[in-house]
Amino acid sequence: MAAGVDGRAQDSLARDGQAPVASPADAALLRRTRLRLMAWSGGLTLVVLLVLGSAVYLAVAGALASNNADLLARRAVQLGRFIQERGLPPEGRGLGITFGGEASGTLALVVRPDGTVAGAGPTGSISGLPDQAGVDAALGRGSSVRDLRVDDLDVRAYSLSVPSVDGTYVVQVIGERASEVRLLTTLLLVLVGAGLVALALASALGFVYAGRALVPIRSSMARRDAALRRQREFTANASHELRAPLTVVRASVADLRRNADEPVRAVGAALDDIDSEVVHLTALVDDLLLLARTDSGAIELGFEALDLADVAAEVAGAIGPVAAERGVRVVLDPRPAQMDGDPLRLRQLATILVDNAVAHCGAGGLVAVTVRPEGEDVTLVVDDDGPGIRPEDLPHVFERFWRADDAPPGGTGLGLAIAAWIVEGHGGTISAANRPEGGARLAVRLPARRAAPAD
Repeated sequence: MAAGVDGRAQDSLARDGQAPVASPADAALLRRTRLRLMAWSGGLTLVVLLVLGSAVYLAVAGALASNNADLLARRAVQLGRFIQERGLPPEGRGLGITFGGEASGTLALVVRPDGTVAGAGPTGSISGLPDQAGVDAALGRGSSVRDLRVDDLDVRAYSLSVPSVDGTYVVQVIGERASEVRLLTTLLLVLVGAGLVALALASALGFVYAGRALVPIRSSMARRDAALRRQREFTANASHELRAPLTVVRASVADLRRNADEPVRAVGAALDDIDSEVVHLTALVDDLLLLARTDSGAIELGFEALDLADVAAEVAGAIGPVAAERGVRVVLDPRPAQMDGDPLRLRQLATILVDNAVAHCGAGGLVAVTVRPEGEDVTLVVDDDGPGIRPEDLPHVFERFWRADDAPPGGTGLGLAIAAWIVEGHGGTISAANRPEGGARLAVRLPARRAAPAD
């Protein structure tokens, strides 16, 4: 087999390790879709974090405020009862600042019916105490809770009206909120920090999982683009290949018309040309039809137990006499190689490989066909002692319609493409290489047992 080996490798065969790639427009669309999915993931996460964070913050703030207000209210109620039962208590025994106990750190004041303040003591110089707005609210509603700042200090004032025989008093208990504010500030920082980290992680995971989710779509687009590309190439190449024999037939018909009065013997060359090109066209159309049906998935292989050595022997026996007429000797070196396969397609495979090798051997050449079992596989190797394959032509050996410049006449450029499809259908691999001692080698490796279909 020389540099003019013909055929095509199926895209799905892993000879070059490349997968179909989506078009630039599809790739841009997939990128935009991936970014949108990431944005949706991040946006939904942000909404959830805002809702949950707000709920946690408000719940904690409400609980702290309620507990603090209850503490202030208990001290105010105790003072109110004392006033109703005994009158104003002396300072230091209920009024002023309390140290120790549950109400430690709180300040109690009493506003008399005449508006004067009892229990202010050293706090009289503190501006804003008592909280007059709280006093007025307590006189109107019975009690009041207000948050305010006194001398740059956050405090909470609980005011309680206390009816008495000599008028209505207002007990006001003030407690600091600095620790509560610090706790809420820390909580807010933790929620914001954790939320930002969670948002970043959610966006990153959304980007990753969006990419994974788009894999089937990306693969589908790539397969679609590859199928369209193959279809365009197939149509263009088929048109080119059909044009040449049709041109010869048309020229021969024109010659016959010019010599319509001549006997058949005189125009025999034109008839031979027509016959040769019709045979070529028939083979080409058959190959095109087969490849078209393989691309559409219309052909299914029929697997059965067979011996690949028997198949190779049958093919070598059929091609041997034809090869001998060209001065080429076909030698078979088989060993039993049991496998599951389609006997018709495997016979076609062996025929393509051996016929291709014979076509590229000169007179006196040798084609060696070897069949071997190798572990869980079987191999079919076809060697020839022709000029071999040029290194720059090796990547194109299995391409449809590809033919080297010095390829022998008569080929369709589809034989090895069909061989590649047969090998792929059996779950095997096919390769082309040059032999160290000269000539070319086509090697096929097939699994001996058919893989069980996936559920």
